[in-house]
Amino acid sequence: MQVQKVDIIRFLELSETIKIADVRSPSEYNIGHIPGAVNIPLFDDIERAAVGIKYKKEGRLPAILEGLRHSGPLLRFKLEQALKAATEGKLLVHCWRGGMRSEAMAWLFSLAGLEVHVLDGGYKSYRRYVLEYLSEKNKMIVLGGMTGSSKTHILRYLKNNNQQVIDLEQLANHKGSAFGALGQPSQPTTEQFGNLLFDDLKKLNKDLPLWVEDESRNIGTVFIPDSFYLNMQETATIVLEMDLNTRLPRLMQEYSGYPSGSLKSSILKISKRLGGDKTNDAINAVESGDIAKAIEIVLYYYDKAYLFGLKKKNSKNIIYVNTDTDDIEANALKVLDAASNLKW
Repeated sequence: MQVQKVDIIRFLELSETIKIADVRSPSEYNIGHIPGAVNIPLFDDIERAAVGIKYKKEGRLPAILEGLRHSGPLLRFKLEQALKAATEGKLLVHCWRGGMRSEAMAWLFSLAGLEVHVLDGGYKSYRRYVLEYLSEKNKMIVLGGMTGSSKTHILRYLKNNNQQVIDLEQLANHKGSAFGALGQPSQPTTEQFGNLLFDDLKKLNKDLPLWVEDESRNIGTVFIPDSFYLNMQETATIVLEMDLNTRLPRLMQEYSGYPSGSLKSSILKISKRLGGDKTNDAINAVESGDIAKAIEIVLYYYDKAYLFGLKKKNSKNIIYVNTDTDDIEANALKVLDAASNLKW
């Protein structure tokens, strides 16, 4: 039998070249999984619940027999999936705790000649490792600025010019405002966001600074891990100061193409904060096709909220960079110049 148990560090090393088979149920996988893992569940959600009840009421052997009753007829299909996923006859396997599910599937896969490595401690050990890793301090530079300051575009420019950048909004599938879900795929769970963030972080050089965009604690429905967010709050923040007239054209370009119904729904999400009159004014502006006016009304709220959040940061860690242009390259060079004065 070609089955070996390995710890999380070795497992992640192997995952650079070998595919991972997550044998937990579909719902467990959907809540959070190792990025790149393929789901080959031993049991579906209903079957897993039935086996769990049998185990609690009658013990291990009755639970095994119950599991075989459900999974037996489908073992060939699961093996075919594993053979298809395997990398040069090798496969990584894990379940929740590294127990019966991964052991059973590893045995099955090894019967077909696969070399199988099972994660000791399962996905639970992976999550523990992720949270510990995310709690470590990073040399971080936060790029701030009011909505429409082209922060995301500047960060992409920096990334294309050999700076280390993590796009938190891209990981969250959300642009961070009430309009942030427009044109985006569905958001990951907060747990999966943490996994994706870890997956990006572990590829970077910790001795070099990391750029991220200034965000609130949540990006849409996704929450930034507490320790990582605290790091963002305590590190250097470069704030790009750009007036409304300079910001407006790009915002018009980004949002004027969406259906009026989608824009109105987004405005209604912040109606309590805008107030009744401003909400009605913004809705009426959208209905009349005056998107610029609607954006100006909404920006009044977002600008005020951003300035309030900025006051929570240590003023000694904030560097202000003024600009009168929306040119991405010019502003990227300005923030790079400001960053060159930082001392670690």
